[in-house]
Amino acid sequence: MTDLNAPADGQTPPIASVSTDSESSAGPTDSPASTGTETTNAESKLVGEDLAIGYPATEEPVVECDTVVLPRGEITALVGPNGSGKSTLLKAMASQLTPASGRILLDGESVQTLDAKELARTLGLLSQEHDSPGSLTVEDLAYHGRYPHRGFFDSLTEADHAAVDRATELTGIEHLRGKEMGNLSGGQKQLAWIAMVLAQETDLLLLDEPTTFLDLHHQLRVMEIVRTLNREEGITVGIVLHDIGQAARFADNIIAMKDGDLYDWGPPTDVVTEELLAEVFRVDASVDAESPTGPHIAPHRAIDE
Repeated sequence: MTDLNAPADGQTPPIASVSTDSESSAGPTDSPASTGTETTNAESKLVGEDLAIGYPATEEPVVECDTVVLPRGEITALVGPNGSGKSTLLKAMASQLTPASGRILLDGESVQTLDAKELARTLGLLSQEHDSPGSLTVEDLAYHGRYPHRGFFDSLTEADHAAVDRATELTGIEHLRGKEMGNLSGGQKQLAWIAMVLAQETDLLLLDEPTTFLDLHHQLRVMEIVRTLNREEGITVGIVLHDIGQAARFADNIIAMKDGDLYDWGPPTDVVTEELLAEVFRVDASVDAESPTGPHIAPHRAIDE
């Protein structure tokens, strides 16, 4: 864990955040997500191959899959019930967790071969859990996102200031820049962490449940920010979401996970079906695949386990 009591002058490494994912494993399923994707890999930003991912405390892998792809320039949402392996997979893709077998390739190069600063210039990660001193201001936190672009003793540059200004403006927290993190609500803290990741200015973002703690207004704001970055700046996004309705609306691709396996992968209109909702989410629901904003889900009841 990085020491955030250090000055926010860019002289510290990135703030690490660790998610606690107690997810169980199961055997692989034969689905579009786990079949060969040779034609897709050549144009992909981030690819996982022959993966078995676990934790030191787990005897068996938490996640197993043959192939997982985050296509370049697109938004890919990882969805599934609690314990399905979404966060574990995302952490491995971000080189925060080393697979027991298989490899993660970023632009064709193994992420394990890249040093932390080199990787952070390309890949920004927002994990589920964050740890920062309550006395740290929102502005100081945002400047920590600039560390990959600066030398150890370098002073802040105009580019650093511009990146932080842009990040706080995008997240709508300019008025909070001088506030200490310890005095913020849960939603405000989440927006501050998102601003830090945006200030990093990478062309690949991995976001683990970024709408946690946010009310509906701010959930939609975050998702609109993600879409704007993707559509206007071509940023590749991998995002874990609990709300499959939001995933269907904002994502170009959905990866649906169940018990550590990739159940299905593809465009929302192909993946979000009544069958998937019943088998993966244990929900009886109707799906309007013709909705102009993406498949619209109308849940009816929970299906007994």
